[in-house]
This record gives sequence, structure tokens and C-alpha cells, in this order.
Amino acid sequence: MRIAYVCQSYPPMLSGAAIVVEQLAEGMSARDHSVTVVSASDKGHPYSSSQNSIKITRFRSFSNPTRVGQNVSLWPYRKISTEIKRFRPDIIHFHDPVLSAMSNLLLTEMIDVPSVVTIHQLPWTLGTFLPKSLFKAAETSLWRYGSWALKQSKAVITPNQTIANLINEKIQIQPDVINNGVDLDLFSPEPNFPTEGQSLRQQYGLDPDLPIILYVGRLDADKRVDRVIDAAAKVFKSVDAQLLIIGDGTQRQAAILKAENLGISHRAHLPGFVQADADLPGLYRLASVFVTASEIELHSLSMLEAEASELPIVAFHSPGVRDQVSDGESGFLVPPGDVDAMADRIATLIKNPDRAQLMGQKSRVLAERYSLDHFIAEHERYYQQILD
Repeated sequence: MRIAYVCQSYPPMLSGAAIVVEQLAEGMSARDHSVTVVSASDKGHPYSSSQNSIKITRFRSFSNPTRVGQNVSLWPYRKISTEIKRFRPDIIHFHDPVLSAMSNLLLTEMIDVPSVVTIHQLPWTLGTFLPKSLFKAAETSLWRYGSWALKQSKAVITPNQTIANLINEKIQIQPDVINNGVDLDLFSPEPNFPTEGQSLRQQYGLDPDLPIILYVGRLDADKRVDRVIDAAAKVFKSVDAQLLIIGDGTQRQAAILKAENLGISHRAHLPGFVQADADLPGLYRLASVFVTASEIELHSLSMLEAEASELPIVAFHSPGVRDQVSDGESGFLVPPGDVDAMADRIATLIKNPDRAQLMGQKSRVLAERYSLDHFIAEHERYYQQILD
């Protein structure tokens, strides 16, 4: 097959969608399919490159004020269409509903190629950035637009069954479900070498004797890392532990300041972004519990990585999370926004390491359903089904 991926961000720009597209592009290329990627430029100016037999075309872009290290493009639709027409794909996979709708209208004038769109975000993401008085109207408008946009594609994918049902309820479109994938060899409970834990604790300035509460992900307003810090501060009142926050974003300095104001800066470590192919897997292995306060996830990649690393999860009970955590077995789900309940569950796991270990083993069992190989194979089968 000849497959074209069209997206807003692609590595070295990092987001959940960017990682998913890279996994797909590299996975399909490794299976001897011809692949091209069209994305916003990470450098601002347009350019093209090749990586692992994948051609990547990037269009002029501008800095995204809500994301560190992210650019967005105003999308020169006809240039995108021209590039795709030149490649002559058998199928086009969009990862941006706005882009998919507009480009589909132009592409149907040029070539008869089926298209697929994957949903990575829902309108509720805006709730963090807009006043309540504006959010309801904006959400309604976005759902209405989404209904029209998604109907421009042959098929729609979402990574979570609960989210698929929610979309169907909102706009009467039933997406197909293909869960996100995780590299089970890279993210595993087995250390790369015997002194890995000791070495990483020294490198990142971590107390060698204290258990670690871990968060990995963007440090932006919609991820609500402030609540993770609030919960950790409450945990520290009854349990000796430390907090490790991996990631970068617009709220990183605010998170550092919050830890200082709460008097826990000596136990809170925020080293910034860590590469997945470097120390990140080992840092997962160091932790005792993984915590997230985000309520906007569809199928969290960092949570998958934590589960593959045999970590129990503590998270808010939200539509995108409840399919990913078996409450009381692989972790705990607490009421949205209830920081006291979150702190209580974290403390419970740290005080009961045997229970935490059993929950972590259950997490790994759940993660094994989402192998990266399965993720690639499911998309390959899906594309072929559409073409057939």
C-alpha cells in the first residue's frame, strides 16, 4: 500500500498525536508499505526530508502559544493536495479534523482516494482555556463542526470505546476503535543493567531511600499538574516519599513555584523533558506509583508506558481513563477534582508496597493487550479492509 499521513505535528515536535503518527509511519514502512508524511514545520520555514525511507514534507508554521516546542500551520490546503497527488497514495490518514475536512473537499476534486481520520482530542479540551461563560457555546459549535468534518472521511478512528460511544451520542457518528500501542520491550519492569536504579537516582538528584510518586507528560494547563503537586503535598504529611515530574510545558515554572510555596520543593523534582530512548524507561522503573490528574485523555500514552513498566495508577475517573485502569485491581480511580481522595490512594499504595506490586503486575497484564505490533497490525488490517 501507499499511505499518506497528514498531521499538525510530527517529531521532533512532540505530542500524543505526533508520537502516534510516527509509530504508524515507521511501522508501516517496516512492513514494506510506501509512506509519506505531511506536517507543520518544526522550524517555521517549509522543508522536506527523508527518514527510514519515509518522506516528510513540512509546511510553513508559527509558534503555538499554548504549547512549548509546538508549531501550528495555517495549512496551505492546495499545496497539501498537490503533495498528496504527487505521491499518489492508496489511502490518506488524517490526524487533524480541521485539516481533514478542508483537504478532503479539495482532494475529492483531484483523486479518488479513501481517507481515514483519527480523533486525538475532543472539544472539552477548551474547558481549561476558556471562561465558563464562553466554553459551552464554543463546545457546541465545535461538536457541530466536528459532525460535518468527520463526515468528509471514509472512516473515523478513536483509541477508546467509551470515547467512541460518547462521539456517537453527541454527533451520531460511530467511530471504529483501535487502541494506542506501547513498546513492551522498551517499557518493561526489567532494568537494563543491575545498577540502573542507583545510577538514575544519583543522576537526577533523587533520595535513594524514598519511594517515588511519578508524573510523565506535558506540563500545560489542560493536564492539571498543579493537582498532582497538591496531592503529593498532602501525601508527604503522613508518608515519607518524593515527587518526580517528567516533562515540559507552559506550566513548568508555575509547577516549580507551587512546590516552593507548599514547602515541598526539597521533595519535588522537575528535570524537564526526558527522551523515551534514553532515561525515561528507567525512571518509570524507579517509581512506586504513577499519578495523573488530567481529565482530557482519550487513551494516554504515558499511562500505557507506566502500566507496561508495572506501575499501579492513581487517576481521576474520566471517560478516557476508565477503560485504561481496572479500579481496585491495577490502580485507583477517584472522583474528578478530588485531590484529597487522590492523596489518600497514593498514600495507601506507598504504605502497602506488596499491594502496589500486585497492582503493578496487573497493570502490565493490561498493557500487554496494547502492544505496538498489535497497534500497527490493526491499522494495516483496517486500511486493507477499506480498500477491499
